[in-house]
Amino acid sequence: MQITETLAEGLKREYQIIITGADLEARVSEKLVEAQPEVAMKGFRKGKVPMALLRKQFGPRLIGEAMQEAVDGAMQGHLDETGDRPAMQPDVKMTNENWKEGDDVVISMSYEKLPAIPEIDFKAVKLEKLVAKPADADIDEALNNLAASAQNFETKKGKAADGDQVVIDFVGKLDGEAFEGGTAEDYPLVVGSGSFIPGFEDQLVGVKAGDEKAVNVTFPAEYGAEHLAGKDVVFDVTVKDVKKPVPATVDDDLAKKYGAESLEALKGQIADRMAAEYTGAARQVLKRKLLDQLDTMVTFDLPTTLVEAEAGQIAHQLWHEENPEHQGHDHPEITPTEEHTALAVRRVKLGLLLAELGQKNDVKVSDAEMTQAIMMQARQYPGQERAFFEFIQSNQAAQQQLRAPLFEDKVVDFIVELADVTEKDITKDELKAAVDALEDE
Repeated sequence: MQITETLAEGLKREYQIIITGADLEARVSEKLVEAQPEVAMKGFRKGKVPMALLRKQFGPRLIGEAMQEAVDGAMQGHLDETGDRPAMQPDVKMTNENWKEGDDVVISMSYEKLPAIPEIDFKAVKLEKLVAKPADADIDEALNNLAASAQNFETKKGKAADGDQVVIDFVGKLDGEAFEGGTAEDYPLVVGSGSFIPGFEDQLVGVKAGDEKAVNVTFPAEYGAEHLAGKDVVFDVTVKDVKKPVPATVDDDLAKKYGAESLEALKGQIADRMAAEYTGAARQVLKRKLLDQLDTMVTFDLPTTLVEAEAGQIAHQLWHEENPEHQGHDHPEITPTEEHTALAVRRVKLGLLLAELGQKNDVKVSDAEMTQAIMMQARQYPGQERAFFEFIQSNQAAQQQLRAPLFEDKVVDFIVELADVTEKDITKDELKAAVDALEDE
């Protein structure tokens, strides 16, 4: 077997692999000898089938297997010897298309190898870590928002408006006869909530306590009860009370509505949640600033195949975001722009850099971290968590999609630990402005 380099240009490599006819014949003969003891054919005892007959019966298939094994072995041996790591699966093809048994096999193999990544002085990375702490005013604002959402209702004088609660008795009638499920007493209905059939609540705007009103509505055509679907009905409504919404009082009772033992305990929970949110937002800013620095600190050649693939993916994703009505792939050809390519260059460069840094420094995602990530994702599919978990466990590509961001974050944490980091205390509004600035970049 001969391997000859035919191209070495930047990261591009091409080779010619020649598998001699004699080598291929030897491999086929070896396979036939190995198989002979186990082969049984009509007219022959097991293991006694003549070699010539075996070759006629199985030769063509074994030639294909031997050829593939020879190519795979040559390619792997070459990569082991050179240390090259192909950016994508090598392109391997047979060039002597008129090959016949006994001829040498000529193979062309081409790929782009991953570049050598320069060393980084982590101490030269200078970062500012933003630190925001929940202020008392922020906690009070959150409490007031909770009180507003946990509103109570108290009797008001005058007419009902959108957002008011009316306490009503009603009887629904179809063709003058009361129908099953259409009757209730002392029912508290918030006008404008959309909880009743379309048109029902609108007709209660302006009613006051003591009013009696006939509400005419039409059940939707797709209504669950077939005998009512699409039918015109009348509800005889008696208004017993009209109430206006009032925020709940910020006290221990409010805290208990939200599962806390006391108001102080609820304040503590809110403070902890806010602190976690602020920490996450600050980390977002820190990570972006780190990636910006890494992008300018190192320079190396990038495999064009990876950049083109990433640019195509970016362009495709953005096109679908701008054209949500197209769910499938029946759309015009999408050509990446210079902007897409520039973004792809940054992503590929940083992806290769972080992967190299993680590998060199033995950064790994543990089984426990993967399990936690899978469980968090599974919560997005209520009732199907087990099926989702089993899907991820059996799908390597899906596992990699979950592992990749975990690995990236761990590499970022590793670099931050070694970098020159200073802290800066800021307010919630300043932190929000810093996060908003990331989206504008």
